[in-house]
Amino acid sequence: MLRIFSYLFSVLLLALICGAAVVAAFVWHLNRDLPDYSHLANYQPPVMTRVYAADGELLAEYASERRLYVPANAIPQRVINAFLSAEDKNFYSHSGIDVMGIMRAMFDNVENLLSGHRLAGASTITQQVAKNFLLTNSRTFERKLKEALLALKIERAYSKRKILELYLNEIYLGQGAYGVAAASENYFGKPLDQLTVAECAYLASLPKAPNNYNPFRFKDRATARRNWVISRMQSDGYISSEEAAAATAENLAVIAPQNNVKSVDAEYFVEEVRRELSDRYGDKVLYEGGLSVRTTLDTRLQAEARKALRRGLVEYDFKRGFRGAVAQLPAGTDWRKALADMPLAPDLAPWTLAVVLDVTPERAMVGLRPQVQPDGTYTTTGAMAEIPVSELKWARRTLPNGGMGPAVKAADQILAVGDVIYVAPVYAQAATPAGEAPDHYALRQLPAVNGAIVSIDPQTGRVVAMVGGFSYQESEFNRAVQAQRQPGSSFKPFVYSAALDRGYTPASLILDAPITFTGGPGQDAWSPENYSKRFYGPSTLRLGVEQSRNVMTVRLAQSIGMPIIVDYAKRFDINDHLMPVLAMALGAGETTVLKMTNAYAMLDNGGRKLTPSLIDRVQDRWGKTIYKHDARDCPGCGDDWNGQAPPNIPYTGEQVISPQTAYQMTSILEGVVERGTASAVKAVGVPVAGKTGTTNDYKDAWFLGYTPNLVAGVFVGFDNPTSLGKGETGGHLAAPIFRDFMIAAIGDKPAIPFRIPPGIELVKINAKTGALAQAGDPGTILEAFKQGTGPQWGDSPWARRLPGQPGGADDGSGNSGNGGGDGDISTGTGGLY
Repeated sequence: MLRIFSYLFSVLLLALICGAAVVAAFVWHLNRDLPDYSHLANYQPPVMTRVYAADGELLAEYASERRLYVPANAIPQRVINAFLSAEDKNFYSHSGIDVMGIMRAMFDNVENLLSGHRLAGASTITQQVAKNFLLTNSRTFERKLKEALLALKIERAYSKRKILELYLNEIYLGQGAYGVAAASENYFGKPLDQLTVAECAYLASLPKAPNNYNPFRFKDRATARRNWVISRMQSDGYISSEEAAAATAENLAVIAPQNNVKSVDAEYFVEEVRRELSDRYGDKVLYEGGLSVRTTLDTRLQAEARKALRRGLVEYDFKRGFRGAVAQLPAGTDWRKALADMPLAPDLAPWTLAVVLDVTPERAMVGLRPQVQPDGTYTTTGAMAEIPVSELKWARRTLPNGGMGPAVKAADQILAVGDVIYVAPVYAQAATPAGEAPDHYALRQLPAVNGAIVSIDPQTGRVVAMVGGFSYQESEFNRAVQAQRQPGSSFKPFVYSAALDRGYTPASLILDAPITFTGGPGQDAWSPENYSKRFYGPSTLRLGVEQSRNVMTVRLAQSIGMPIIVDYAKRFDINDHLMPVLAMALGAGETTVLKMTNAYAMLDNGGRKLTPSLIDRVQDRWGKTIYKHDARDCPGCGDDWNGQAPPNIPYTGEQVISPQTAYQMTSILEGVVERGTASAVKAVGVPVAGKTGTTNDYKDAWFLGYTPNLVAGVFVGFDNPTSLGKGETGGHLAAPIFRDFMIAAIGDKPAIPFRIPPGIELVKINAKTGALAQAGDPGTILEAFKQGTGPQWGDSPWARRLPGQPGGADDGSGNSGNGGGDGDISTGTGGLY
């Protein structure tokens, strides 16, 4: 028996040694094939890029994985405690593998096998880091062994704090959120340091199976899991029984999932910023680089710009009548479900969809679209509302020939039961307290016309507001930067600026009389006309701009030469490829609203070159500034303040025209508002300079204007250029939108006059003749002249000439002006320009 026992012991010992050798060899083999974990020290996960307005408001987020990386020392202890209780309560005492946890899981899994439940794991947080960063999710013995080996190595290489930092920034917590910081924003709309115990516990309940504890689909299950974590936190001594009771009683209140753009007011602006970032840094950096982007957007001005543009487009559309219902629901349809299933662009709010349920001559009763929840459900009791016939007066039917139907006298004349329509709430008072129910609703429709508005700081080129259309969700086409349209007469100030730089003055006389240009072989002759179809004879240059005289502009362009005007279009970044033909002087060359607004900003700032910018600064994930729009040096800006005056940092930039010419044009454009085609803008109540623009057949309506501190440009037109209708000019359509925006933008700020640069003399002249004003002259104005160019006593305005200029007197060289190379534009009137 002793020999048999010795033999069996020897065999067993040999088997154990062989088994140990095999296991050791297997472990050695696995150890050789373990992935390199050293790169964890320089872990740079894909991090979300965030875009902010100038005031710090979050505008948008871009990410392949929605993650906000938070250093370990910035993660609140309460958050850490919740995850330790839920995932690894012995984290600070084990060396990567929790032996006691493994033993406990083995016993638990026996019960799970017998009951048919899923087997429980015993992975520590360190093991989860090894799996998430370095291994796959395959459920095999080899992977688990590699995970354990890596966990031991990671524990020896990194501190517990570093391991927690890796874990809490990497884990997926549902709803597209990676890491605790992004999840906190996603579910609760707040940073980590503002989370309650209950909110921390809910986040800690998610790592195992975030979809199983979706708070919108499985709220009861999610609440039960959260409460389990709360009880574990109490058991582990992290919270008191009173705190646990209060947290358990707290309702699981989460916010609805949001898209990447946070502000519906700014979607056109934000998309343009996204394109610029993508072009500059590439999509990988944009979606994974964790950039922090501070834009130029002023959120208040942006909201006012959007409001003004939408109001103007709706008012124009009202005049074109009602084009009919969005859809028609058959009788017996579940209208609540039908409306809930219909798409509704969020940026149309407070508009909503409604269905006509009953209609009489006096009113229509409608059912409003139910509120659709994040999980796709909706309220089963849709609200009812009334549309009185007074809110339908505008809705004359649009006839097939484009005409208008009869006046609306009864609601059933326009609407029928089953019509699906857009409606907007109407309140009893203009200033309505939040939460107050509307008095009634009004019929609305999406305007067929569209437009854009851009506003720029004239000193810096910062784009403070940009709206590219009525609704971004309905049309992502940005008419502020993508639509190439003819600016019409709003281009004329640059023609006249070129003339002012070449010896003309605001009082120079230009003949407003018929003129015809013969075309080449096979081409028709061209005879430019004024809007009024009349001609006014010799008129001052100022009057040509104020009254937007086409014929005077063409004569002036012919006089100074189209190559010079082409050069000015390039200088002001309006159009780099303007054709050198006279029609271009009337704004026939295409450009964008942003370019035109920036060009007017250069007139406003004294003729200094500007580059429009939507981005102030870009920082990388570590906070280092990698782009800054304002590249001026700032000596002394980093010094400690000891009562000294702030540094004076002058604006830089080349002069595209002289400050004197820029002021002369500004003064003339003030006259456009005071006496000319933009009289609607006078209601702004402060000094405003601006110019209307209307193209042939009324296809484009423009207004560009500015105060000393703000520039804005407005465009209105159909996307497929067609006539807006007879009489729908820039002064009639675009100028009121500009006016409404500027009134809101300026608010109660005091009026500031435009700064007069050195070298300008203000002289009283007769506005009609341009001569020095006599006592009692009607129409006397203060005109801005460059020093030495103003009229003198005894001058005859009908014979003033400039040496070397078209139609001018001999300059001593034996050559007189050549009239621009296309004949005598004065048509026999001597010295008239």
